[in-house]
This record gives sequence, structure tokens and C-alpha cells, in this order.
Amino acid sequence: MDIRRVVTGLDKDDKAIVLFDSRLALTAGPHGIRSVNLWLSDAYPPSVSVTDDPSGRPIGISPPPNGTKFRIVEFPPLDAAATAAMDPRLLEKAVGDRAPKRGRPASHPLMHRTRSLDYAVVLSGEVDMMLDDSVTHLVPGDVVVQQATNHAWLNHSKEPCRIAFVMMDSQEP
Repeated sequence: MDIRRVVTGLDKDDKAIVLFDSRLALTAGPHGIRSVNLWLSDAYPPSVSVTDDPSGRPIGISPPPNGTKFRIVEFPPLDAAATAAMDPRLLEKAVGDRAPKRGRPASHPLMHRTRSLDYAVVLSGEVDMMLDDSVTHLVPGDVVVQQATNHAWLNHSKEPCRIAFVMMDSQEP
């Protein structure tokens, strides 16, 4: 299912208008994970006078330096055989030099950490948030505030899990 995104702004007469009203498709990534970036900003505090859509710009897992990233990610049910075949540092490598210096090495192929403050809201499905030595089960409506820590999203259910993320570049922990 696509995501409807409505973006507001001001016209030349300072009247509030809808700049964009469109449906954005989640695109396939590695191992069945699907995602879509809804908005990106390159500065903090962000500009509220953007009239060009920044969401299609290529970007990795982390938000832009000094910026923000608003995205939806859908995690499919995990397949034990596929997980076993993954590079043990799959997402840790994908984050690369944008990872904070503090933290332990990844203990699961989907474990990673970004140098960001992330707000996450589970929209649908269920997921386990794995940290270094604990797991927390999350259901729709649950909220996570992630402060640049190791984590992996593991879906052990039979249905996809959809999560909204707001990621903000942060200082080194």
C-alpha cells in the first residue's frame, strides 16, 4: 500500500496551500525490507520554505548531516534461512562512517546504529527491537526514542510490520 503524503507551504501572497498531495510507493530494499522517504532536510533548524520535493534524493540509512529524515519502513517476517545467509555486519556496513564511535560491534546482521536521535511509531504489525543484550516486543501504537544505540528490527510474526521514523542527525554520544 502506498503512503499518501500532503505537504503544505505558503504561496506568493502568504496564504497556506497544499504544495504536494501525492502517493509514494514503498520501494524494495535488501531482504524484503521496503521503505519510502517522505521528507528530508539538510539543516537544523530546518527551512520551512522548501518548494522542491527533497524526498526522492538518494540517501543512505542515516539522516543528512545536520538534517532530518522522515520515512516509513516495512519489515517482512524474518526467514531463519535467509537471516543465516546474510553478511553478519550487513546493516552495520551500510551505515559506514555515519555510525557513532561509541557502541559495541553488531551481534545480528540487521543490527546497526546511526548517529541520530530517532522517533519511531509502530503503525501496523508486530516487531521485536533487539538491543545489545535485550529484546523488547512492540505492537501498533508503541513509540520508541532511539538515542544512537545498537538496534535491529526483527519481525517474528507472520505479517509485515510498518514503522514511521523521524531521524535527526545528532552529536556524537
